[in-house]
Amino acid sequence: MEDLLKVVSRMEPEHALTEISGALKVLFAALGEEARSQFLWELLGESKDDKVSSLVHL
Repeated sequence: MEDLLKVVSRMEPEHALTEISGALKVLFAALGEEARSQFLWELLGESKDDKVSSLVHL
């Protein structure tokens, strides 16, 4: 993780996101639906089990 952060910190933010998104496309292709879903929930900082609160905003 530290190595990845060192590389990303030397890039412009937009360039870093472009590079990271390319890597994520490769990783997501190798993962199952559950792993992808869990990653996205963790990225968003929300509980994947909190379905009721997500319905409130509908």
